[in-house]
Amino acid sequence: WNYAMFAARGYVVAAVNFHGSTGYGQAFTNSISRNWGGLPYEDLMKGADILARLPYVDSTRMAAAGASYGGYMIYWMAGRTTRFKTLIAHDGIFNPLSMAGTTEELWFPTWEFGGLPWEPAARATIEKWSPANFTGNWRTPMLVIHSQLDYRVDISEGLQAFTALRLRNIPAKFLYFPDEDHFVAKPRNRRLWWGTVLDFLDQYLK
Repeated sequence: WNYAMFAARGYVVAAVNFHGSTGYGQAFTNSISRNWGGLPYEDLMKGADILARLPYVDSTRMAAAGASYGGYMIYWMAGRTTRFKTLIAHDGIFNPLSMAGTTEELWFPTWEFGGLPWEPAARATIEKWSPANFTGNWRTPMLVIHSQLDYRVDISEGLQAFTALRLRNIPAKFLYFPDEDHFVAKPRNRRLWWGTVLDFLDQYLK
């Protein structure tokens, strides 16, 4: 993310250093494993609470955005809170079960969920933390972004999320890049990415 690009449109920007990130020791980083929607979500909501109390923040017009695991967290948030006016998910994990069978990094879901998908304990953990199981609670308009050449988080994750949004008649947009991977690196594509993201925020926040 380039936080200054969000701020350039006049938005207050906050990035919460939640459980699972680096900077507070290995135990803090490891605490997210098998606990994807737990401590990180709590940290982010506490951060949003602090923002909402600032005198120059309009707590009725807040948005959240995330990429990769952050995209997962956007899908997770969608099933748990309606405090945000809109959400943006880039290359997010919507269904950890399907992601485990499509990612090129097969070690990752095995480690994160404590085993292979057909093993009972791992399967229970996957289902517990799967945003796909909570789309019945989704209410918030969302921009979903995904790229064809993303082999870490297959494009099917984004398509599943967008389908869930439209089946529930929730306002949504899908931004598709046929020539990018887990990142958007080409200059013209980056310009399109930022233009679409910022315009989507303006649509719901201004």
